[in-house]
Amino acid sequence: MQNNSGTVKARTLWADAWRRFKKNKMAVISLIFLLCLALIGIITLVIDWVTNDSIYDTLVISQNLTQRFEPPSSSHILGLDEFGRDILLRILWGTRYSLFMSIAAVLAAGIVGIVIGAVAGYYGGRVDNVIMRLMDVVLSLPYMLLAIAIVAALGPGLVNVLISIAIGYVPEFARITRASVMTIREREFIEAAKAVGASDRKIIFQQILPNAMAPLIVEVTMAIAGAILSIAGLSFLGLGIQPPLPEWGAMLTNARGYIRDAWHITVFPGLVILVTILALNIIGDGLRDALDPKLKN
Repeated sequence: MQNNSGTVKARTLWADAWRRFKKNKMAVISLIFLLCLALIGIITLVIDWVTNDSIYDTLVISQNLTQRFEPPSSSHILGLDEFGRDILLRILWGTRYSLFMSIAAVLAAGIVGIVIGAVAGYYGGRVDNVIMRLMDVVLSLPYMLLAIAIVAALGPGLVNVLISIAIGYVPEFARITRASVMTIREREFIEAAKAVGASDRKIIFQQILPNAMAPLIVEVTMAIAGAILSIAGLSFLGLGIQPPLPEWGAMLTNARGYIRDAWHITVFPGLVILVTILALNIIGDGLRDALDPKLKN
């Protein structure tokens, strides 16, 4: 790329990837949607902090049985649920649980998995065999069954759900990181770093991992989508977020017995989960295409 002075300005890998990502209109729309969801979650947290949870207590979790099952109207856009609570407000306030908890669980799994995978891929040999066999043991267990077993053992709750989701995703990040590290560790700049006496820790975290982030970024988006489904599934089984907290999966659990009498109390939370998962998968596909060197031209 050439600037006004006529000199050639090199385009970085990430700038080039962003340029290609912007060409994918669906991925950009999905990213905007996801950022709006995150902004909504932050706004609800600020509102609760400013109002000392008064809006949350009076409008989100407070029951009004005289108006239960009220259909969508101008006063309640998405209607009221089986306890007379506004479904739109509960969906908005539930963003912090469904989306933020998924992001937190995936980030925790990513940090642990990346470190484990980097150590295994860099040192190889016996260290690699021991670490990856342990990861294979975890991967051999059905993911949802493992999460159910952990929550059943620890008990329902926000922290325990986060732990159960994070443990299941650690092996995936470890395997992807290991594969990338094993490829990068043989390159010339790594040999040069070793020749000048750089420590293993510096080589791994300053030289190898920054060059192995492309597949990990894609995995993060896919893992967040899976984590949202897992949290919703645990809540649906009664092992996740407990009432009256407005988590999307818990809303479906509470509403499933009334689906024939009031369609709106299940349709709208289900649609939010569906659209969010779809947006995350589209973003993941867009990032994969943007970061693929084969598609550079």
